[in-house]
Amino acid sequence: MIIGAPKEIKNAERRVGLTPGSVRELVDRGHEVIVETSAGKGIGASDDDYVAAGARIGNVDDVWNESELIVKVKEPQAVERARLRPDQTLFTYLHLAPDPDQTRELVDSGATCIAYETVTDDQSGLPLLAPMSQVAGRMSVQAGAHCLEAPNGGAGLLLGGVPGVHSAKVVVIGGGVVGENAIEMAVGLGASVTVLDRDVNVLDRLARRFGTVLETVYSTTSSLEELALDADLVIGAVLVKGDRAPRLVTADMVKQMRPGSVLVDVAIDQGGCFETSRPTTHENPTYVVDNVVHYCVANMPGAVPKTSTYALNNATLPFTLALADKGVKQALLDDPHFLGGLNVCGGAVTEEHVAVALGYEYVEPATALQAE
Repeated sequence: MIIGAPKEIKNAERRVGLTPGSVRELVDRGHEVIVETSAGKGIGASDDDYVAAGARIGNVDDVWNESELIVKVKEPQAVERARLRPDQTLFTYLHLAPDPDQTRELVDSGATCIAYETVTDDQSGLPLLAPMSQVAGRMSVQAGAHCLEAPNGGAGLLLGGVPGVHSAKVVVIGGGVVGENAIEMAVGLGASVTVLDRDVNVLDRLARRFGTVLETVYSTTSSLEELALDADLVIGAVLVKGDRAPRLVTADMVKQMRPGSVLVDVAIDQGGCFETSRPTTHENPTYVVDNVVHYCVANMPGAVPKTSTYALNNATLPFTLALADKGVKQALLDDPHFLGGLNVCGGAVTEEHVAVALGYEYVEPATALQAE
């Protein structure tokens, strides 16, 4: 199979779909890999590194025109979606539910589109989303601490305080992978941390792990409002697989928060869990609504591309190898968890949450594949 790794073109995105090590694995199995020139610059991998691993270096046209399988990191931008063909497979993050334009153009392309974020595992986890959730969760605390500094619009608080001075109050909404990693960082920095979740098993697990330094609260409208209004930093870490994130913090709540408090919306890729959220970039990461600083960067892990790319490839490589070795249809049909990653196929939407959110007829993934 011919596999292509294009250079990412989303604003300030420096990750790349394949590392030199992943390229070597594919080439050693008899596949051809085309890497766009300078695609690995952001992770410190030169064109020579990719050539040494067995790749062919090409321009953007070479990658998109010749490849049967395109492996990326971020959702394809409009100019990239226009390049897709019915005989191609795209393997990347998609986050379609809040993005009707992307969904429509992927459907129109006829391509087979597999989303990292909806591939599952035996424990109902999301193994290809988890590495970036770990990174984003940890970065959310760094970003929030930075935003709390007065020159950045914050209240002028040091997250962990100092002896004799209160530490900042951090509220994490959601105790999944993002939330747990955010808690780890916030607790480590000495903040006063509370987590909200609607799963008592999650709260029990987090309480056992972190002990009395973490307050665990069952999430209701009342508890969420009470804690958000008293927080210095609120981290939104709520995910519903394949679906738009629920808007849990309302605009009215934001109006009542203390001036200089901070919201970090890690769920912004899925539409955001604060009503006042809108996507931002690494170049312009924040904005202020009602004296509350909002950090809503849609590709947070892109700021640490080397860590992120290698962590992502550790998770995605077995699936990429399966697609290349078995062929796309067989690889998906052989693994029901991998099949869950199929979002668009043959002009149909094959992810139920996306179909419902955007008003498409839902087609079972296996049915769509068999029709190919």
